[in-house]
Amino acid sequence: MDAPEPETPFAAVTAQTSKAQRLYQSYLDKSTPFIAYRWTGTGVLFILFGLRIVYAQGWYIVAYSLGIYLLNLFLAFISPKFDPSLEQDQDMEDGVPAGEASSLPTKNDQEFKPFVRRLPEFKFWHAATRAIALAFMCSWSEIFNLPVFWPVLVLYWLILVFLTMRRQIQAMIKYRYVPWDWGKTKYSAK
Repeated sequence: MDAPEPETPFAAVTAQTSKAQRLYQSYLDKSTPFIAYRWTGTGVLFILFGLRIVYAQGWYIVAYSLGIYLLNLFLAFISPKFDPSLEQDQDMEDGVPAGEASSLPTKNDQEFKPFVRRLPEFKFWHAATRAIALAFMCSWSEIFNLPVFWPVLVLYWLILVFLTMRRQIQAMIKYRYVPWDWGKTKYSAK
């Protein structure tokens, strides 16, 4: 039995859009357990994008924008949802003495707070893949091929990586945290 005809053209478009979104979501749900395959596909897409930029010798601003966005995603991925150092800073601003400030447990009788990422792996993969696909598509349009001196963009990006990752690297060293350990990490304060 067929579905009733939509009353307006807008309703027909909405019905088709909803159907496409459900199909897309079902494929996303099916891909969830296949971490290695998902990241391999994203890596291949990223390599294709990189080859496109190198061989076309253009679209450097698109690559720079993608680099900044992927850096932002990576920072959210390796950052805890509830950062103990930020909680300590907040406690100090609120006037809580240093001994009573919240921190990682150092003794067995203290409460253990498991590491929860600010950006889960699946959302990180999904956002990164969509961004790389969009950048790849933009690299085929002459509108986005702005003339820029690419070494300056590379220098800006490296400075940005250094300045933003400095705090994350210090925290990773302090708490012996390895972000790509996929949940097997033991956390302890030095």
